[in-house]
Amino acid sequence: MSASAQPSFISPGEPADIADRLTEAFKERRGSGPSVVAVAPGRVNLIGEHLDYNGGRCLPLALPHATYAALAPREDRILSVTSLQVGDTEEIDLDGLRPGVVSGWTAYVAGVVWALEQEGWKLPGLDVVVDSRVPIGSGLSSSAALECSVAVGLLSLVDVGDTDEVRRRLVDACIRAEAEMAGAPTGGMDQSVALLAQADHGLLLDFSDGSSEQVPWSPAAHDLRLLVVDTRVSHTLTDGGYASRRSDCEAAAALLGVEKLREVQGRPEVLDALPDPRVRRRAKHVLSEMDRVDAAVSALREGDVPALQPLLDASHSSLRDDFEVSCPELDLVVDTCREHGAHGARMTGGGFGGSALALLPSDRVEEAAAAVTEAFASCGWAEPGFLLAPASAGARLLSRG
Repeated sequence: MSASAQPSFISPGEPADIADRLTEAFKERRGSGPSVVAVAPGRVNLIGEHLDYNGGRCLPLALPHATYAALAPREDRILSVTSLQVGDTEEIDLDGLRPGVVSGWTAYVAGVVWALEQEGWKLPGLDVVVDSRVPIGSGLSSSAALECSVAVGLLSLVDVGDTDEVRRRLVDACIRAEAEMAGAPTGGMDQSVALLAQADHGLLLDFSDGSSEQVPWSPAAHDLRLLVVDTRVSHTLTDGGYASRRSDCEAAAALLGVEKLREVQGRPEVLDALPDPRVRRRAKHVLSEMDRVDAAVSALREGDVPALQPLLDASHSSLRDDFEVSCPELDLVVDTCREHGAHGARMTGGGFGGSALALLPSDRVEEAAAAVTEAFASCGWAEPGFLLAPASAGARLLSRG
């Protein structure tokens, strides 16, 4: 293996160490320490892509790579937000806060404050400093990690009990923050897993009724590891591709006489009722992906992780050919990992770039990552990043001053 092929693994860091450094950075900028430091994870969706807004089920898990937020109340009504990655500080008047006033990454933070105040929470002005280990634009939900870290910090500041019911209210507030303040349509999967995930489990989310269930995730029992590959191809939910796929699904549902595609009966024969080939392909992906989620959950409940291989592979083919949200970089990751022993591989997230995942034998992870790195270099593409993805815990408080 050449030196240039050494794969670049992205470390999640140690939460306690990151929190300590963030506390010191807060003191340097504000003159005193934060009242709370909270953390919320990124996520990778194991299977069930583009099903959230179709009323289906999906199976994400939380990453160890997370966003950290240090917060302290102010005497005035100013929201001051600083990112250690961006370096800039923005100040926002909370009394004039409404959709359209704030743009860019700060809209996600401001949106959480706005949404909770809309729900009747009495919030002070705030100093917020954030630090993230979730790669931006990777399709691993850096935006929801940011929203949910701030939301859990606010939960502590206002002394509201941390119950399951309150967590679900925070999910709703973070969804509103992203959809209404940041202008990025979201089905709510990212916010749900960031706030509700448990370590060593996937979170089965049912968007027909809002329920969730913890599903055991134990690849190590089969000497397997989940590798996530960040293609570093620009990924955004506001560029129209996501919205157009959602619109196609809504059109299919309307033609089939249902509110959501989850309600369709008699599949796949029912697809013949859709005259537009593009809309038919979109619906075909959604209906077949729903069946794959059911099969994956059944396998995992029986502890049969290797049974995921044909399901993951078929999911990628469907996303590539029917939903048309893959790209050459994602396809190359999937093909290369399969060539190096993957027990299933697919793109993950909204698509149009972002990340792919591969379930690999533990002793072939480095080999597969090196092969992907070499394949990208041979194409003249930017070097990809790699994350090891054990199922991790959801948002939580790390310290309280």
